[in-house]
Amino acid sequence: MNTPVKQGDTVKVHYTGRFEDGVIFDSSVGAEPLEFTLGSHEVIPGFEEAAEGMVIGESKTVSIKPEQAYGSYNENLVVDMPKEYFPEDIKPEIGMRLIIVDNNGEELPVVVSEVRDDSVRLDANHPLAGKTLVFDIEIVDIA
Repeated sequence: MNTPVKQGDTVKVHYTGRFEDGVIFDSSVGAEPLEFTLGSHEVIPGFEEAAEGMVIGESKTVSIKPEQAYGSYNENLVVDMPKEYFPEDIKPEIGMRLIIVDNNGEELPVVVSEVRDDSVRLDANHPLAGKTLVFDIEIVDIA
């Protein structure tokens, strides 16, 4: 009997994640399947919700809105930092990933999104924030 996936189950899935335009941003195909426990918030809510009720061997394609994925893009998470704040050994380039420390001592991953003559724009949004994501999901196993 093939029991449907439910909250608390640990599942193994193969997936391919792509943007609405078809460009693939991540996939487990050809690698180890992704393993997670439903209800543990190890994956985005929309992915967890999509897997619930599926059975081993079942595949489906789901479209996940930003609210159920990595959230909306937040302009408040974009800051311009004067170049003199950067250590001399770091030459900021667009796409460069850095870790900055906020006023509370918390580490915050950022991406350089623009380099100007006197400042650098840093974006702390998740790279997939504000995007609708399309996933092909296949349940491989339920532990």
